[in-house]
Amino acid sequence: MIRFIVVLLVLAFTAGAVVAYKDQEKVVRASDTVSDPVRERASARAVQISRGQGGEFALLAKINGVTAPMVIDTGATSVVLTYETAKAAGLPLELLEYNVDVETAGGHTKAARLTLNRLAIGKLVERSVPALVVPHGQMKTNLLGMSYLDRLESWEVRSDTLMLRGFPEPKLSRGDRGRGRIVD
Repeated sequence: MIRFIVVLLVLAFTAGAVVAYKDQEKVVRASDTVSDPVRERASARAVQISRGQGGEFALLAKINGVTAPMVIDTGATSVVLTYETAKAAGLPLELLEYNVDVETAGGHTKAARLTLNRLAIGKLVERSVPALVVPHGQMKTNLLGMSYLDRLESWEVRSDTLMLRGFPEPKLSRGDRGRGRIVD
């Protein structure tokens, strides 16, 4: 039903553009009317990050609700947390097994696998994100690696700006909002 309505709207706007063909100003206004809601929806699920003085893209993320500084690292296969950040986020450090070999800027170490319930950067929220934790003192910075970035619709660097774009959130029908049922 929704697709049918969308098709009708597109046809109506196309017909309006054909009628307004001789008036370019009307065509531009009609185009803006159609594209503005699309632009607003896309920007609602995007985060823009400026390059730092050291050349890195640093940001503040929320890990299980706890704010943590992170640096984007496209060379990191996974999100990697310092021991201190993992502890602050309430992760079960005493249950972890440090059996994953990793290379850090400081050299070789072992890390432990875990899954983050929730990792948010602005309005971009991902759940059940695979991550690694390194032992106390092995790293100074949390890394936002590919286990998070691969979940996004896109990410790109232009000049000194990194743009992260998430997939649109599924809409809930009015009657199902309380039950969490998704509709197309």
